[in-house]
Amino acid sequence: MTKSPTARLLLGLLITLVAIAAFSSYSLYEINSLRKLQTNIIDIDRHDSLLLIRIQNDVSTIGLRLRDMAQSPVTPSITRYRNDFSALEEDLMAALAQETELHPTSRSAKQQAELLSGIKTFWRTADRVFEIARRGDEKEARDVLTSELYPQRPILSANVSHLLEVDNLSEADADSKIARIYAGAARDTYAFLAAAIVTILGTSLYLIHSNRRIFDQLAALSTQRRVLAAKLISIQEEVLRSVSRELHDEFGQILTAVSTMLTRAERKGVPADSPLRTELGEVRAITHSTLEKIRSLSQMLHPAVIDDYGLAKGIEWYTEVFQRQAGLPTKVTVHGEPVRITGQPAIHCFRIVQEALTNAAKHSGSSRADVELIFSLDALQITVQDYGRGLPQSKRPDKRGLGLIAMRERAELLSGTVDVSSAPGVGTTVSLLIPLPHCEPETEILSREDEEEVLSTRS
Repeated sequence: MTKSPTARLLLGLLITLVAIAAFSSYSLYEINSLRKLQTNIIDIDRHDSLLLIRIQNDVSTIGLRLRDMAQSPVTPSITRYRNDFSALEEDLMAALAQETELHPTSRSAKQQAELLSGIKTFWRTADRVFEIARRGDEKEARDVLTSELYPQRPILSANVSHLLEVDNLSEADADSKIARIYAGAARDTYAFLAAAIVTILGTSLYLIHSNRRIFDQLAALSTQRRVLAAKLISIQEEVLRSVSRELHDEFGQILTAVSTMLTRAERKGVPADSPLRTELGEVRAITHSTLEKIRSLSQMLHPAVIDDYGLAKGIEWYTEVFQRQAGLPTKVTVHGEPVRITGQPAIHCFRIVQEALTNAAKHSGSSRADVELIFSLDALQITVQDYGRGLPQSKRPDKRGLGLIAMRERAELLSGTVDVSSAPGVGTTVSLLIPLPHCEPETEILSREDEEEVLSTRS
């Protein structure tokens, strides 16, 4: 017996779910890493770079003002540039305050301190220049501007440029990390998809293999079942044939002998008015009735007329017997050119008709039944129809008992099909369709008198 694949399939499903959960967690981790990298590095560096560019622009403007102050004539005084320097200082310090708050992770505290120290030194020197000029010592103010203040401006510009370069390098490094993360995520995604496809393909192939083995076993079991059913039905028919023969040959002959002996005893010196003659006549009548019943039962167990004249004649004979026994009027109609069907195929068809008519008499409540035989070139269709109450919903044709199962088994042995259709208040129809082998045309249907003569001869 093939071991059930359920445990292995459940294990495969569990592994697949764990792999999906692990890959989903990994993907979420990579997404969070990208978000953190973009938020903490790239966005901060870009904002800081904009502030540094603003500071660099202010430093460049200061350089232009210093050049103007150094190259301007003695009059007017340097103090007239005080307002411009105050506005530049205010903007520069505001930008520097915002830039100090950001303090990107790519920048060291020493670099930040050098920038702040250089700017503070520059503005202290500028304030001293304007203070000297305000006191009226224009020459000394220009000397301090030229010797001390003016050289500090390139240093500030270089510091700011260096910080911009650091931010650019940090942003480039972050872009490289993002590219690596994307490449790794894409690679892992492709690898996961490939593994998932391989897993699904392997599982599918395993299911196909398991299903094929199961279906092969089911087919083998079905074949064994059909063979067993054929043997059981064959044994059943052989038993019925044997019982029929025993009833006909043994008990029939015994009862015939008893009846003959009673007749002779009745004729040997028994007065006509003797009570013994009356009793002998009653016994002889009972014996004759029993003999007829045994002959009828023998014919029902295995109709000899089927072996002699074929299926159609056997069904006609049976419907007449059935009418007398069940009290249900039954009509037989034959279409096409009948062929002579004997042996096991005829017996199987006869038993199906017998079962259908028995069910009609027991359960349908119908006032009549019709049996129709349609012979075509390569098939025979037999339809048994009643006009009774039909089958209720609780007893659909596919949920019936052993009778329908036996009919279907016999139909399968003939490579045919049995279909049962029913509707409440309309009736039930049993239809048998079997292929016809090459058979001889059926002999002409005998008259009632000829049939009785044949049956009495076989008796």
